[in-house]
Amino acid sequence: MRPFSYERPSDPAAAAKAAAETPGARFLAGGTNLLDLMKLDVERPAHLIDVARLPLAAIEDAPDGGLRIGAMATNSAVASDARVRARYPVLAQAILSGASAQLRNKATVGGNLMQRTRCPYFTDTAKPCNKREPGSGCSAVGGLNRGHAVLGHSEACIAVHPSDMAVALSALEARVETVRPDGATRTLALDDLHRLPGDTPHVEHDLKPGELLTAVTLPPAEGRQSFRKVRDRASYAGALVSVAAACGRYALGGVALKPWRAAAAEAALSQGADARAAADAELSAARGHGRNDFKITLARRLLAAAIEEGAAR
Repeated sequence: MRPFSYERPSDPAAAAKAAAETPGARFLAGGTNLLDLMKLDVERPAHLIDVARLPLAAIEDAPDGGLRIGAMATNSAVASDARVRARYPVLAQAILSGASAQLRNKATVGGNLMQRTRCPYFTDTAKPCNKREPGSGCSAVGGLNRGHAVLGHSEACIAVHPSDMAVALSALEARVETVRPDGATRTLALDDLHRLPGDTPHVEHDLKPGELLTAVTLPPAEGRQSFRKVRDRASYAGALVSVAAACGRYALGGVALKPWRAAAAEAALSQGADARAAADAELSAARGHGRNDFKITLARRLLAAAIEEGAAR
């Protein structure tokens, strides 16, 4: 056990200020990811800022007919909310496809979005990993990479983002709200929250030092929604490939270090392409690393099936 200090701030701005002013600080919400990484000696926070009890768990109707979900709302609370189930079924389906009931009861919306990759080389401190130790190399390139990225990766990192919920939020064109250490707030598109690896895979998101995610907002949604996930077993397994469909928009999971909005497929569809041609357009730039080459074909077929299902309905 590595020593660390602990505090429980009274409001979001105080939490952000404490994080910005304290070297080695980490926010602690449900702890379902951070505590595991601390036990593995991957995360070594000098200071924990407990935000779980901040008043950020409400799920509220928005004036425009959408929905605002507090960052501290649990995954279970969101998936079981009657408004989510009726108006955003793709989100409920995605959440319920992930982890276990026990974890969903504890995990938060904000923590789910900010969780780190489940790449086994990232969690094994005996192996080089550019996300854990910048400049050390990527063990997954040429290694056991069956579950790794086929889109948006670089030679510095081929890990994938593990969130199912984030894939649905991308297709729903969600936005996130944050608070900064000076108390100022901002909103940004969920698709702009996470970064692709490039040469700096350890820089995982667009939040500034101390900035705290406080809510997710959803615009009104009309049209067919669905979530498909292919995995190695029926429960408690990450996606090999997943696809969220919402109102003619599509996003892929399990293929990149962020939820992958299928912009090329959507553009092809708008120009009259059929489902297979649209899926081909999206996966034309995909590249595997041997063991995960099958994911390209799998993603293409899963996306085409989701598009065809929407057209049939």
